[in-house]
Amino acid sequence: MSRIKVVIMGAAGRDFHNFNTFFKDNDAYKVVAFTATQIPNIDGRKYPAQLAGKLYPKGIDIYPEEELTGLIRKHGVEEVIFSYSDVPYDYVMSKSALVNAAGADFKVMGPDRTMLKSSKPVIAVCAVRTGCGKSQTTRAVSSLLRQAGKKVAAVRHPMPYGDLVRQKVQRFASLADLDKYECTIEEREEYEPHIINKTIIYAGVDYEAILREAEKESDVILWDGGNNDLPFFKPDIHIVVTDPHRTGDELFYYPGEANLRMADVVIINKIETAEPENVTELRENIRSVNPRAMVIDAASPIRVENYEDIQGKRVLVVEDGPTLTHGEMAYGAGVIAAEKFGAAELIDPRPFITGTIEETFRKYPGIGTLLPAMGYGDRQIRDLEKTINGSDADLVLIGTPIDLRKLIRLNKPALRVYYDLQEIGRPNLRDALKKFL
Repeated sequence: MSRIKVVIMGAAGRDFHNFNTFFKDNDAYKVVAFTATQIPNIDGRKYPAQLAGKLYPKGIDIYPEEELTGLIRKHGVEEVIFSYSDVPYDYVMSKSALVNAAGADFKVMGPDRTMLKSSKPVIAVCAVRTGCGKSQTTRAVSSLLRQAGKKVAAVRHPMPYGDLVRQKVQRFASLADLDKYECTIEEREEYEPHIINKTIIYAGVDYEAILREAEKESDVILWDGGNNDLPFFKPDIHIVVTDPHRTGDELFYYPGEANLRMADVVIINKIETAEPENVTELRENIRSVNPRAMVIDAASPIRVENYEDIQGKRVLVVEDGPTLTHGEMAYGAGVIAAEKFGAAELIDPRPFITGTIEETFRKYPGIGTLLPAMGYGDRQIRDLEKTINGSDADLVLIGTPIDLRKLIRLNKPALRVYYDLQEIGRPNLRDALKKFL
């Protein structure tokens, strides 16, 4: 019997996981290619033979998504599996139309085919969009568990942008491990806060192998989701973070709505900076699709070292990259801090951008008056450094989850913005997690 020919559309995360959990040793299918988008420097590479299994001794080529139609026709592809996230429904269905017009079936995979079962309890923290505040929520959950005497291993949604074989299973217990694995800025933004919080964190490519290693040194597995994707591990409790600054997105983005419908606990974050009517509408939207969920109100108050230095300054704000690009936020914690503490002006970085940063602004023209902290490789980190140093700002305000001053050399003063989850009233996370504490 001939094997069904498949292309997997992805962004170096969910696509590899779907392959590993369903297609890898499945002789009913032949994956002829991956396509890649969202993340630079992934296309033109291979999913290596060392990870692809016995059916793929030469590995699997990764192509730019723009070549999808040609791949379908060239290889007689019968099924295309959509395997990336944080995109609106009209985007997903436009891709479906493209695939169908080329003659192939268009599919998305459900959690039962791809979730791995752990021998330890699993708490999953996910979101309906990138930039909702999942990171500070995960840190808060981890702290509660450790205070209760639990050994916690956090496992982060994948960001394998380097050598995939070397990144098969990554364990981060110290800041030196970030250098060991040559982590990008985006990776550091997710791993470093866990390390500082004294939580061991795993990530990589093969999440079956990662899970089994994490189980060896933990009482509880904490799934740290990314990009509004579904959990890779079957959760015992599923916490989902929502954002009243983008009310409505929770019902119109893939697969954020699925997360919302599956949630045991929903957190309405950023209440302190959102319009009250948006919070009310979000609350109603949550009830409309998941009335059984526990809803926790929360804020993410900001604090800035030497905040008085912002007063009257012309400020260049640098924010978390993914939140501003495919997350589509026009501002973040840095902008809020600049306005709160009296900045005279927000500097538009566009006249000063260079190299790969120019490509980012072309691809995402809706970026606000701020600079996304793009850093998917050494070249992009250097371009970010040149852009910041070339600006005419008096002060740089760093709104990313890490201290960029440790990675790039700045020729002007810089301050860092911090933010943590602050629950409002009851129920709270302690109520939600009481069976684990």
